Amino acid sequence: MAFDSERPSIILATPTGTNCQLPAVLEPMLNGIEEEQIPFQILDMEGDSAVERAYNASVASRLSVGVGFDDAHIIVHYKNLKPENPLFDVAITDAASIRKVGANAARLVKGVPFKK
Repeated sequence: MAFDSERPSIILATPTGTNCQLPAVLEPMLNGIEEEQIPFQILDMEGDSAVERAYNASVASRLSVGVGFDDAHIIVHYKNLKPENPLFDVAITDAASIRKVGANAARLVKGVPFKK
């Protein structure tokens, strides 16, 4: 699917060259976003780190929320924060915590309390 810059959505930033493919371990994150009924798009993003990709994604998102990842962490960024200070930096450990970070990214958009 091509990137639609007019569609309000959370942007999930994959490293360039991955053809917008998320690792299978991050599938629960998509479920967390979907359970909060917020749309998302997956997009290859420039950036040397997950934090930089997440920030770039937040700037590109009409909802101002971007998510980046590396082998060990998921980063949730909001465009009004400083580029080097993401909102969440969550270790990739288990499916429940991965799902929760997706739900919390969506809850940021909705303006409702985060899941603990």
